[in-house]
Amino acid sequence: MRRLCRFTQEKRPSNFDGLRYACLALLLVGCQSPSLTQLPIWETGSRPVERISQGAGEGPAWHPEKGVLFSGEGSILIWKPDQKVQALVKDAGTNGLLFDHEGRLLTCEPLHRRVRRLESDGSWTTLTADYHGLAYNTPNDITVDAAGNIFFSDPRYGDRDSMEMRDASGRAIEGVYCIRPNGTVDRVITHEVDRPNGVLVSADDSFLYVADNNNNQSDGARKLWRFDKEVDGSLDISSQKLIFDWKTSRGPDGMTQDALGRIYVAAGVNRNKLPYETRLPYPAGIFVFSPSGEWLGHLPIPHDEVTNCAFGDPDLRTLYITAGGHLWTIRTAYEGAIPWPAPTP
Repeated sequence: MRRLCRFTQEKRPSNFDGLRYACLALLLVGCQSPSLTQLPIWETGSRPVERISQGAGEGPAWHPEKGVLFSGEGSILIWKPDQKVQALVKDAGTNGLLFDHEGRLLTCEPLHRRVRRLESDGSWTTLTADYHGLAYNTPNDITVDAAGNIFFSDPRYGDRDSMEMRDASGRAIEGVYCIRPNGTVDRVITHEVDRPNGVLVSADDSFLYVADNNNNQSDGARKLWRFDKEVDGSLDISSQKLIFDWKTSRGPDGMTQDALGRIYVAAGVNRNKLPYETRLPYPAGIFVFSPSGEWLGHLPIPHDEVTNCAFGDPDLRTLYITAGGHLWTIRTAYEGAIPWPAPTP
């Protein structure tokens, strides 16, 4: 009953009504998990549609007035149907993007090794630029829980000479951090994963999913993990659970979720990148899982690398996918569960 009780005692995400929230609680405690394998993922007749062919490197995040934002060509770019791609913030050096519960844009900025927030008045707030005086590696992806705790991953791909994050023995740390509403920052994952990439707080606020994607080594991790999360943002490290292992294929990158708590993960690769990544057994696309790790479906995407995905459009039933600079969309059967905005009919 621990998980079920938390639904009645804690703050709910704004885009969940009581009935859906109660149903999700039952799903996550296993009462109705078999039904997830029977429910549709994609809208009937829907197929992936390529919207733009360059610039969509990472992100994405949808805004009801501005359109879909994504990181590409060193800037934060923006696109709306029937319009050209425009630069919203030039030379931003961003990767992961997310709107928080108040509609403010959160940005991971690997180029500048910091995490910032774009305020409603257009000003910027630096949320964190170092940890105990040490520069971050390259902040990569970001998520937020119902209490306003912000989690971000800090891997290092490529050159590692400038890394400052190390433990007492000198071992490099590629961790996950939590920025609390009062501004304090804590490292919540140190060596429990190999190279953290995508991060996602579960729709019921009970778990933190962490994509572990070390594609710079042939024996590196390509796994999706789940940790129990407390209200204060701390994690129960002993609860670490393997959700899926991509083995020798490209591991998980960015991810999102729908109103049923199903996880949509960008992963895989279309062409062998030996000796580090293989096309088989898991070609590139969007992999869909139940909260407990059942593999529910795979949507092939023909461009490498499939980096991230996010729900958007007024009803939150369009999945935006970034892949090798291309932006793809597909209509889904259920709305997304994101911090902001709430879906409209």
